[in-house]
Amino acid sequence: MRQLFGGQYPDLVMFDLDGTLVDSVPDLACAIDKMLLALGLPEAGVDKVIGWVGKGAAALVRRALLDASHAAVVDESLFEQAYAFFLRFYGEATADQSQLYPGALECLEGLVEQDIKLGLVTNKPIDFTHSMLTGFGLERFFSVVLGGDSLAKKKPDPLPLLDVMRRCDVVAENSLMVGDSINDVLAARAAGCPVVCVPYGYNHGEAISLSKPDLIVDRLDLLL
Repeated sequence: MRQLFGGQYPDLVMFDLDGTLVDSVPDLACAIDKMLLALGLPEAGVDKVIGWVGKGAAALVRRALLDASHAAVVDESLFEQAYAFFLRFYGEATADQSQLYPGALECLEGLVEQDIKLGLVTNKPIDFTHSMLTGFGLERFFSVVLGGDSLAKKKPDPLPLLDVMRRCDVVAENSLMVGDSINDVLAARAAGCPVVCVPYGYNHGEAISLSKPDLIVDRLDLLL
């Protein structure tokens, strides 16, 4: 990481959540399967849900409905019913089966020890974001936390990253985005800051190397 900033640490590091800090698919898949069963549709399972994560809860629900119904478009009344089920089921368990990735906690602790400001920028709805952070005891690390519904736009738009920079009073040149998907890379590029990615996350079935981040690390604690 420091090679991106002339041998120094950045003043601000912004993290994605799902697929970067937390392997959240187990709880997401459980909520999606409960939703589908409540609608009389077949379960999706973890392997399918992995490929659908990253664009927010509404997109996840729509993708699951398309897959289960084999339809070209989702009926809006069905979507509204399904989305309500998903919010209910996922709200009951955001951190039950999910796990922190190896090195994630050590990375956050190490960066805080260096007096680096930390922000969280995720496309997950903010209520679920706070619930998950609380479940893993991570809320204390972040100066700013933004969910997919916190602002008018979400990643890959740069607005959330720029908002965190503004709130932390740090310019883009001294900021870093850390994520796992093309959405993180595109948002960082548009915001004007470097981006580091992990290869183990949820990038819609594509290798993150194809998105050409500035650096790829196998574990987050390697950033230190």
